[in-house]
Amino acid sequence: MASLKDMRNQIASVKATQKITKAMQMVAAAKLKRAQDAAENARPYAARMAAVIANLAKGVSGDGAPVLLGGNGSTQNHLVIVSTSDRGLCGGFNSQIVRAARDYINGLIADGKGVKIITVGRKGNDQLKRQYADRIIATFDMSAHKVLTLDAVQPIADAAVAEFNDGRADVVTLFYSRFKSVISQVPTPKQLIPAQIDAVAEPSTGSDAVYEYEPSEEEILETLLPRNLTVQILSSLLENTAGFYAAQMSAMDNATRNAGEMIKAMNLKYNRKRQAQITTELIEIIAGAEAI
Repeated sequence: MASLKDMRNQIASVKATQKITKAMQMVAAAKLKRAQDAAENARPYAARMAAVIANLAKGVSGDGAPVLLGGNGSTQNHLVIVSTSDRGLCGGFNSQIVRAARDYINGLIADGKGVKIITVGRKGNDQLKRQYADRIIATFDMSAHKVLTLDAVQPIADAAVAEFNDGRADVVTLFYSRFKSVISQVPTPKQLIPAQIDAVAEPSTGSDAVYEYEPSEEEILETLLPRNLTVQILSSLLENTAGFYAAQMSAMDNATRNAGEMIKAMNLKYNRKRQAQITTELIEIIAGAEAI
């Protein structure tokens, strides 16, 4: 049975842990505000880019469509980009993304498709390499970038385009966690190649408005589509960052509260044992006095 000194040491240890989790919660809360603002500010730009491409795509069809838009006509080989965080202590944030990606990958493999994987973030790579080590072709660590920019995510986009252009991938899909609120982050797949045109085109300024593009729609799309790919990846990673800090803040808040409850229980147990020890000592003193 633990002595009173051991119990005091245990209580002190839990209190020290509680201070750490409380500090981490406050740091995550401070960083969450900036990350949330960055994610929300990136959404209109990404949506506007998608709307422009949707308008341009209306005038392009058949063999004239860029391959990044129309694809190469095959869906046999898939490239899956899995974006997680580089750090843990965020509850099930990373595991949820990896689980969604794993279900998708297993479904493709069951259908006889070829699958290659690019991981963004150490935590996703650590989990996926246990099962798909031979399918992971590249890993990107974003922890060195204090601020995510287009230049920071450009190597990821270049790797995806290179796999597609070289014929090693027909479809490219990105898995990330979409930030909805502090308590809700949703693992989401996003098809990057061929580009999905799901944005609502901009309304015309008149009933018979006609746009003439110079250069042609095909030439503009050839330039915009690679840029759009980078923008979509950046927007997704910013959503991921906001979701990570939200999940970490919630996890550290729960850990702080659990530590407080543990300290209360341990203090109660310590006081009871101390009281029992004092009572035993008093009984021994009284018994000794009566014996004399």
